[in-house]
Amino acid sequence: MRYHGSCHCGRVAFDVEGELDKVIECNCSHCSRKGYLLWFVPRGQLQLATPEAAMSTYTFNKHAIRHRFCATCGCAPLAFGAMPDGTPTAAVNVRCLDEVDLAQLPRVPVDGRSF
Repeated sequence: MRYHGSCHCGRVAFDVEGELDKVIECNCSHCSRKGYLLWFVPRGQLQLATPEAAMSTYTFNKHAIRHRFCATCGCAPLAFGAMPDGTPTAAVNVRCLDEVDLAQLPRVPVDGRSF
């Protein structure tokens, strides 16, 4: 299935394709404070509808994940990183996708505080 997502003001927009069957709920200091519900997909399944220049970047801890957010509204709809095998990946904040019923998605807890 194809989903459209964006930041609050719409300056950062994207489309992502895949089977959204669960979300990751991480307890690290960053994800828990922002309330992220994440869906990890291969980077090739996400297409930006706006230029990367419209996004700012935040990294922390090991700086392995590039959290991307809108410099205008501050909303953080996605991040880029790599799987342990090096495969490029995108982490989509499912709260930023249009027409997704969050109550229907199983949440998988991840102990990110221990990473």
